[in-house]
Amino acid sequence: MAYIKYKELTQYFNFHEELDVNNLPEYVKDYMTSSERAIFAYATHNDKFVLTDRKILIFDVKDFTDNKTIHIFPFNSISSSAVEFKKKRCAILVSMDSGYQLRLNFVQMLPQDKTKFRKMYMVLVNHICSK
Repeated sequence: MAYIKYKELTQYFNFHEELDVNNLPEYVKDYMTSSERAIFAYATHNDKFVLTDRKILIFDVKDFTDNKTIHIFPFNSISSSAVEFKKKRCAILVSMDSGYQLRLNFVQMLPQDKTKFRKMYMVLVNHICSK
C-alpha cells in the first residue's frame, strides 16, 4: 500500500492589513491579465494575498533573503474550501484538485472586517462553484 502525504503550503500567512485594489504594486499587476480585476487584497509585513475574478495570487517574501515566491491558484483547480471564524481571526482553507492544501489566516479582525471577509469568501465560493 502506498500513499502520498500532502503538506500545506504554509501556516505562517497572517494577513492583517487590507490593501486598496486600485493601488496594487506593479509587480502584482504583472501576474494579472488585462481583462482580470482584483476584488480583494490583504498583506502581512512582507507577503500579499490578492483575490481576482479568476484566481488567488500569493506573494511570499522571505524575511532575511528577500527571495520571493509567487503562488498562483486558478479557481478551476480548487476542489473544496472552508471558512473558519474565531474571536479576532478568520481563515480560508482550500483544497486543490491535486490534493494540495492551503490555509490563509486573517488576523486582527474586527466585526466589520469579518462581514467584509464573509463577502470575500462568498465571491471565492461562487467562482469555484461556477467552474
